[in-house]
Amino acid sequence: MNIRVISKNVGLALLVSALFMFLSMLVSVFNGMDSAFAPLAISFIITFIFGAFPFVFVRESVAISVSDGFLIVVLSWLLSFIFGMLPYVLWGGEFTITNAWFESVSGYTTTGATILNDIEALPKGLLFWRSSTHFIGGLGVVVFLLLVLPSASPFRLKLSKLELSSLSREGYRSRSMKTVRIIVSVYLGITIFSTLTFWILGMSFFDAVNHAFSVVSTGGFSTKNLSVSHFGSTAINYAVAFYMLAASLHFGLVYSVIITRSVKPLVKNPVFRYYIASILVMSLLIMFSLKLQGNCDSWFKAASDSFLQVCCYVTTTGFGIVDNASWPFMCGIVLLFASLQCGCSGSTVGGMKADRLYIVFQTLARQIRSGLHPSSVSKIRAGGHYLTDSEALPVLLYVILYCSIMIIGILLLTLCGVDVLPAVSGTVASMGNVGPGLGELGSFGNFASQPAVAKFIYSILMILGRLEIYPVLAVFTFIFKRRH
Repeated sequence: MNIRVISKNVGLALLVSALFMFLSMLVSVFNGMDSAFAPLAISFIITFIFGAFPFVFVRESVAISVSDGFLIVVLSWLLSFIFGMLPYVLWGGEFTITNAWFESVSGYTTTGATILNDIEALPKGLLFWRSSTHFIGGLGVVVFLLLVLPSASPFRLKLSKLELSSLSREGYRSRSMKTVRIIVSVYLGITIFSTLTFWILGMSFFDAVNHAFSVVSTGGFSTKNLSVSHFGSTAINYAVAFYMLAASLHFGLVYSVIITRSVKPLVKNPVFRYYIASILVMSLLIMFSLKLQGNCDSWFKAASDSFLQVCCYVTTTGFGIVDNASWPFMCGIVLLFASLQCGCSGSTVGGMKADRLYIVFQTLARQIRSGLHPSSVSKIRAGGHYLTDSEALPVLLYVILYCSIMIIGILLLTLCGVDVLPAVSGTVASMGNVGPGLGELGSFGNFASQPAVAKFIYSILMILGRLEIYPVLAVFTFIFKRRH
């Protein structure tokens, strides 16, 4: 284990957080030196010192192992959570230590779940910091690290393999540095265009920037208690839906569409076709349920509400556009599936990813064909090539592991006294980094009333979902082996 390399690169991650703390301080200054300035200033100084410390006292070193790469990924996130909660703790209000930890983890993991009952009571400097944690986490602390590492460093490729799943790497078809440029250019492009769109449609510039941070990271933090529904604008609702969907697609595909000025890369991609088809099917199921069970007066409203809500859940953004607390039970089941599947690999979404479920369904279809026609040769087709069993097996194992962790989370939450519905929906929403669940944890609900131990369990599930499980397990395995 190379302490020098680990400390310097984790320090870079902290410096990124310190930079956005400084920007939040400027927002506080521009808004009359609001009550967030002192907490943000103190947090900035502490975070900057700890982030800069390795650069002053640690000599240059580029040698790194795979285990070092895993440690850097996990430690970068964990320390960002810890230092990111400082502004909340120092400001006070509803932020106890537990609540500040929960809000920080929810922000960096782009989950968007909150413990706040009155979001609008926060000063603008703190609101901007809260949205900034989405922006940092969505792009990935590790991607920020990749930008500043020497291009010749073998460390770059190893880290990119840890942060991006194998399914998402396949679509870029480019070297590591070019991959980073694609990610950043698409990420910043969506941020800029969504900010301008929201501003033109009636949001204040401050609200537009904050909601753009949430949209591009598929996070869900808002500056308003009623989230996006506060603005009462159909145009804003559908603009938010458009950018949520764009941010939930593979960034390589989005980049290809922009460069080629053609939608052919999207149309030809089987995962994209599956993803859009799943959204349409889920929207139709909820639409019929809402209309036939009397929750909507017109078919148009039922179609609109169902589509917007499915977009919020499947993209893991979780904005409050429609109140689903009184929706029929069937709608809840559909939204749970949306929270399980989520968007595409190579984007900022959480969950199992549409790519993995596409392969799972393809594998099941192959097994059925083989059973019906034992003598035939049946293969798993994924786009322009065929997957071998050895390539499909890790996907199936990941889905099994993902479901196993959710079952454990549900059991632990029920042992803490959490009712079954919030335990199930909260676990699914946390692992998928979706944010809202069902019932009291619905689109206009929050996690404030959950027990302190339950909030900690939810936060662990958020971390596992964001890091896609394997890096965390690898670090624990590495530590265990060193101890024995």
